[in-house]
Amino acid sequence: MKQTKYFLFLGVLFFTSCILHSSEKGSLRIKTGAEQTEKYLSLLKDKKIAVVANHSTNINGSHLVDSLLSLGVDIVKIFSPEHGFRGLADAGEHVKNYIDEKTGLPVISLYGSSKKPDLSDLEGIDLVVFDLQDVGVRFYTYISTMHYVMEACAEMNLPLLILDRPNPNGFYVDGPVLDSAYESFVGMHPVPIVHGMTVAEYARMINGENWLKDSLKCNLSFIECANYTHDSLYELPVNPSPNLQNMLAIYLYPSLGFFEGTSLSVGRGTEFPFQVFGGPDMGNVEFTFTPKSVDGASKNPKNQDLQCYGVDLRSIHIQDIVNQKKINLEWILFAYQNVKNKKVFFNTFFYNISGNNQLKDQIIQGQSDAEIRESWRSDLEKFKEKRNKYLIYKDFE
Repeated sequence: MKQTKYFLFLGVLFFTSCILHSSEKGSLRIKTGAEQTEKYLSLLKDKKIAVVANHSTNINGSHLVDSLLSLGVDIVKIFSPEHGFRGLADAGEHVKNYIDEKTGLPVISLYGSSKKPDLSDLEGIDLVVFDLQDVGVRFYTYISTMHYVMEACAEMNLPLLILDRPNPNGFYVDGPVLDSAYESFVGMHPVPIVHGMTVAEYARMINGENWLKDSLKCNLSFIECANYTHDSLYELPVNPSPNLQNMLAIYLYPSLGFFEGTSLSVGRGTEFPFQVFGGPDMGNVEFTFTPKSVDGASKNPKNQDLQCYGVDLRSIHIQDIVNQKKINLEWILFAYQNVKNKKVFFNTFFYNISGNNQLKDQIIQGQSDAEIRESWRSDLEKFKEKRNKYLIYKDFE
């Protein structure tokens, strides 16, 4: 019980003082790029359009694709990322191409046999529109999808229009910068775990740093968010993916994501994914949960049907994350210290999540939060300098 209270106390320090509907800045409501149709409809006129979209691609409750079709835009194809066009596929589940029943449009999966648009799928297209709600974390795969879309557009000499959206974790930068030896679809670029950029800012960095194949350049344009800065708190109107079901989970995601590379569960297959952590052999805790198969969220969750012992973070008040501006390492350090079978705690995916082979060793050696953070400091400072070149919005203070 003492450990649970301790972590709840840490969490209270970790979170921001009150998200009212934080998509308001003073009396001015934040508007996504997609909402501002008056700024981009003329760019779509008399063109054949492909849209990179999923369930988060909406304008005030109406799907962007439906809205544009009703306005006479000639959308001919949809590309969908991880979780699929309607957001019902599991994390990591391959999705096949299909025809969307509502619109009759072909949906080309970018999380199936290929993660990059086939150049034949772009033939006859005049413009690609990208509109996905990202959460600002390196291992969240929508930015990797964007990389491959940019690359395909560059190869076909097609313009790409990004309808920008606020980054709910856009008010800080933290974590180890990716070592290129550990590049994967959950980390393609030398950025920290929390990069502090919107997708349009991130796309500008991809172009500017020559990260596309053969240093290709994408013909990139964007519609920026109105009334947004990196000091803004933005409450997402739609869950960005099946296991990020509320703002608490979205704020905990950068810290709890480490557990995806371990034997422990983060609550996938429960009613509170990314709001707990634990496993069958964890000690010094009293809270228990049992992951179950859940269609559309976690069909085969880690530790399925096994009672897990862990820490419940749901009682944490959403306060002061803005002032803390950092990933919480105490949870992964505590977990490693208290599992019985340390030999199987880490799996190889941990290297992809952390982005290096150093963090695992630091945890095993029992290094402190401060010691681990010091090892990130130089690379983080260099990244922040680089990041400044690509910002569209006023930065956090």
